[in-house]
Amino acid sequence: MREITYREAITEAIDEEMARDPAVFLMGEDVRVWGAPLGEFKGLFEKYGPERVKDTPIAETAIMGAAVGAAQTGVRPIANIMFCEFLAVCMGEIMNALCKSRYIAGANVPMPVTIMSYSGAGIHGAAGHSSRLDGLLMSVVGLKLITPATPYDVKGLIKSAIRDDDPVVCCYHTLLIANDLKGEVPAEEYTIPLGKADIKRNGSDVTVVATSLMVHRALAAAEKLQEKGISIEVIDPRTLVPIDEQAIIKSVEKTGRLVIMDEEAKTGSAASEIAAVVAEEAFDLLKAPIKRVCAPNTPIPFCPPLEQIWIPDEEDLIKAVTEVTQSRPSFPGPNDWEL
Repeated sequence: MREITYREAITEAIDEEMARDPAVFLMGEDVRVWGAPLGEFKGLFEKYGPERVKDTPIAETAIMGAAVGAAQTGVRPIANIMFCEFLAVCMGEIMNALCKSRYIAGANVPMPVTIMSYSGAGIHGAAGHSSRLDGLLMSVVGLKLITPATPYDVKGLIKSAIRDDDPVVCCYHTLLIANDLKGEVPAEEYTIPLGKADIKRNGSDVTVVATSLMVHRALAAAEKLQEKGISIEVIDPRTLVPIDEQAIIKSVEKTGRLVIMDEEAKTGSAASEIAAVVAEEAFDLLKAPIKRVCAPNTPIPFCPPLEQIWIPDEEDLIKAVTEVTQSRPSFPGPNDWEL
């Protein structure tokens, strides 16, 4: 199978959907000439023209308001909000006009808006251009969220997001584009259903749920842990809303241990929500406490050495996995009761 970059997979997904459906159009800052700062939309303006690739002012509220109005008329806008921190600027439009309209209209008015944003640290973008806001976005009722980690996943998930009648946010990590991550992607048509996790590596001792860039760090840690005789199963949810709870619980049933790796501050993170689901639905399957490998509860430093310390890495995960494999349950097991 051919290999293409993460950036090329994004371009292909949008190109194919614009060719397939004339109702799909792209709007946002610098999408016309630059094709966005990292070039993932480059060439689309030349192919589809100003009616379907629209540059906008630097006004996230206006971009999102226009996308909401356009969707209500029956077209399918792709709204590029550049960095996910900027979603806070237009959160009123997202939380109220975008995500509540279908409920208010009794599901009779589709809201097929795809929001695309960079996220994640590592490019020295400082606190205003480096965050992952997955936990925050998961809390917005009516909003779907995809976090693709590979070229294959980003293409298939974006295509499904554009076709979905609900609003979907795609938060893709800047390093996956900037570092030209390559992967196998079929040339033929395919989509990936929202809400379907992927087991990136099979294992038997510990379940590791990782998102976005952290998937790759988890896989690298798995190689080192294998040398120590510890087998970890790496699950990539791919979609955080809806999330594939059963895939995670099924893995925990096999391993009895869960570590979640998430490039967010721990409080209010996606890791917290995943941990809560397993604690609520599968507590009796656990042989050890759940651990979260997250970033500190601080803004992201600009200084590159401090930024690297802030981002969770393989050693952080190896430490957490080692701890859960050595941990004994703090609650009674079936043979621990005295009659």
